[in-house]
Amino acid sequence: MSSGSHITPSVMPAHPPQREKTTHDSETHAVPGPNNVVEPIKMTGAQAIVRSLEELDVTDVFGLPGGAILPTYDPLMDTSRIRHILVRHEQGAGHAAQGYYLATGKTGVAIATSGPGATNLVTAIADAHMDSEAVVFITGQVGSQLIGSDAFQEADIVGITMPITKHSFLVQRAEDIPQALAEAFYIANTGRPGPVLVDITKDAQQDEMEFSWPPVMDLPGYRPVTRGHSRQLREAARLIQEAKKPVLYVGGGTMRAQAAEELAELAKLTGAPVVTTLNARGVFPDDDPQNLGMPGMHGTVAAVSALQMSDLLITLGARFDDRVTGQLASFAPLAKVIHADIDPAEISKNRTADVPIVGDIKTILPDLTEQVRASFAANGTPDLSEWWRIVNRTRETYPLGYTQTDDGLMAPQKVMEVLSEIAGPEAIYVAGVGQHQMWGAQFVGYQRPNQWMNSAGLGTMGFAVPAAMGAQVAEPHRAVWAIDGDGCFQMTNQELATCTINNIPIKVALINNSSLGMVRQWQTLFYDSRYSNTDLNTGADSIRVPDFVKLAEAYGAVGIRVEKEEDIAPAIEKAMEINDRPVVIDFVVSADSMVWPMVPAGVSNDQIQVARDMTPEWDEEA
Repeated sequence: MSSGSHITPSVMPAHPPQREKTTHDSETHAVPGPNNVVEPIKMTGAQAIVRSLEELDVTDVFGLPGGAILPTYDPLMDTSRIRHILVRHEQGAGHAAQGYYLATGKTGVAIATSGPGATNLVTAIADAHMDSEAVVFITGQVGSQLIGSDAFQEADIVGITMPITKHSFLVQRAEDIPQALAEAFYIANTGRPGPVLVDITKDAQQDEMEFSWPPVMDLPGYRPVTRGHSRQLREAARLIQEAKKPVLYVGGGTMRAQAAEELAELAKLTGAPVVTTLNARGVFPDDDPQNLGMPGMHGTVAAVSALQMSDLLITLGARFDDRVTGQLASFAPLAKVIHADIDPAEISKNRTADVPIVGDIKTILPDLTEQVRASFAANGTPDLSEWWRIVNRTRETYPLGYTQTDDGLMAPQKVMEVLSEIAGPEAIYVAGVGQHQMWGAQFVGYQRPNQWMNSAGLGTMGFAVPAAMGAQVAEPHRAVWAIDGDGCFQMTNQELATCTINNIPIKVALINNSSLGMVRQWQTLFYDSRYSNTDLNTGADSIRVPDFVKLAEAYGAVGIRVEKEEDIAPAIEKAMEINDRPVVIDFVVSADSMVWPMVPAGVSNDQIQVARDMTPEWDEEA
């Protein structure tokens, strides 16, 4: 663990050769927040933490106290500007801070103590890192004189989390606290968003210092490029002009950049099909005829096949991850690649980019649109009618759908359709990982940004309930639905207590198939239906341990069980009317329902299955 007052950023992205000097490069780093001027005043380091958070315009934090962070919890009690929400597990604090960021774009904050308190945050830190989410994690640390002595509740949390944070600070002097926190918030929510850890020793919290604001930030080498290089933009426009089968491959970076309007303008100008990845659902409306849906392992046939047949991928804030590409060598084999991303490390990491563009998607898109418009004006708008004939035939032949169950239990897809119809696009939908996540991504209609959030890259079971809690705190006037599975729900359902006590009225659509559903699906398909350790005994014809209705009631929430299709809508309507406490609806569904389409892991996307052992005939479509 470093002994410095804070760690200067040591690994910064190298700028590729095509980089141009930008206005941003000559500017000084601006401290986040309103930049109020606070004249020097004596206070403790702990008071400086709270005051710094106030000056950074933080209004909500999620945390759980313990010995090493206790000095900070004392002045936290006195602030009227910051609402602290006491969670039941530190992992819940981390996921709640993620949900808060995802709902608003405002940096989330989670607080924990040293040792096990800090290590309980690790899953949330890794999750935020994988999905590029701006969260500042503040942890207490043992006294600086005890570091390295294996003191009680000591853990090298900076060392543990170094690979999964955008940056980490160890603060051992009270006077360094304002600067460290200002830099942490700046780093977290500029460039590619990501988690930042600020580990503060107990003596730094207890010692006196002279607080003033704003502090001077010192971040040598940290200057994210925001504007794309003009030559690369012109080359991208040329490829778009020449393409016969272009596809806009839109990833979560476009959502993080809050670039929905800019994306829509480029999409309408080019007339190209659009596919939106799991983290980009809603950044381009589902009901737009250009939207082919989600690509990848459980994407629509139209989206997957369009990528495979494309001659140009206009890749915006996506990273060519394995769940989208399938077997990488056979992914979009005929396509040239335009790849725009704020993180130069992502470009050509998995798929070589013919035209790399480093910068902020929100800035790049208007510039690219301008270049494309000029090219179309000079050379004519490309005729994509034949391309759309092929795409539309695929879309019509293989629409997204599902078969009714044959065991008399409800189809989970039906639950999602009814939920989408009743709760609508103004609601927020939050999922963990597994079958329920995929059904939520497939069968809820997404029409706006920040409508859908989930654990995508890390695939964290237990994400939904605490993340929904954070989203509800951030957006108190929206209905927030946690779409959860009976396995995921049992990992973090203790946060229902947090919701009840703090008047956070989330609603849980519990898709209860009495099993670890996605694992069971793989066992069905690849392990001869040998269901090793996937039966949870929570649903139909089981001992129902736990009984989710009773569990909800024990936490002060409303519990409802639905076992018949005709009861789905009334239950959801009832939940929508309850806004003074959480609601849990136990939807008892069939364990035999599977997520289709599906590209088995490690094979080409050409082998997508629309049902078991049923693969489309691509020759007919081309």
